[in-house]
Amino acid sequence: MNTDKIYAEQIANEYAPKQNSKVKALKRLDSKVKMPATIFTYTFGIIASLVLGVGMCLAMKVLGSSTASMIAGIVIGCFGILGVSVNYPIYKRILNSRKNKYASDIIGLAKEISEE
Repeated sequence: MNTDKIYAEQIANEYAPKQNSKVKALKRLDSKVKMPATIFTYTFGIIASLVLGVGMCLAMKVLGSSTASMIAGIVIGCFGILGVSVNYPIYKRILNSRKNKYASDIIGLAKEISEE
């Protein structure tokens, strides 16, 4: 095999104009459906776990030494636990609503690809 030829073709392919294929459009549409739900889930999950951590620090008197801070820590920790607990159901609800919104476009494009 001529490795120089293969290397030259790879370099040429990098600089060649990109053609928009239907498969790429389908991948972009799929990403458009899933990305907002994923971004929300990670962001909300991180915030909820940080709230839970602050509540734990207060409850264990790492960030305060009074009984009031311990009680506040328990309350804050409960909000953190609640946030972490509802994160996945919220993710599924957002994802399902976006799937319903874009289902006809994705199915139509997938049928076009499979019929070619």
